[in-house]
Amino acid sequence: MARKDFIEQLQSLGYAVEDLGKNQLAIQYCIRIGRLMGQMVRVGFVVGDDFPLNPPSGPHVTPQLLPINKRPDPHPNGGVHESPFGPEWQYWSRPFTEWGKTDHSVRAYLAHIRHLFETI
Repeated sequence: MARKDFIEQLQSLGYAVEDLGKNQLAIQYCIRIGRLMGQMVRVGFVVGDDFPLNPPSGPHVTPQLLPINKRPDPHPNGGVHESPFGPEWQYWSRPFTEWGKTDHSVRAYLAHIRHLFETI
C-alpha cells in the first residue's frame, strides 16, 4: 500500500511514474531553481513499506551531477555514492531530517528534493 500511495501522490502532482521494480520508482524532473535551473534529470526513490511514516532515503539521480564522494562531508560535496539503480545513476545520502514536521506527503518530500537541487 505504501508504494501505491507514493505513486498516486506523484501522479496527482502531474508526474509520470516509472516502476523499476525492487521498490524503485523514477520520475522525470525539471530543476526549477539554482545553478542547474532548466535541466531535466531523472530522480529515483526507493519507497519502503513504512511510507508515509518514513520518507524514502536520499534521492537517486541521473545523469550524475556531483562527483562520487563517499565521505560524510556536508551537501553538496559529500555522501554521493554509486546507485543500485544502475551505473548511470548516483545516490545522494540526504536524509530528510525535518520529515516529522511535515504532513508526510510526497509534496513535502519533493520540497526537500527541490531544496537539494537549489543548493548544489
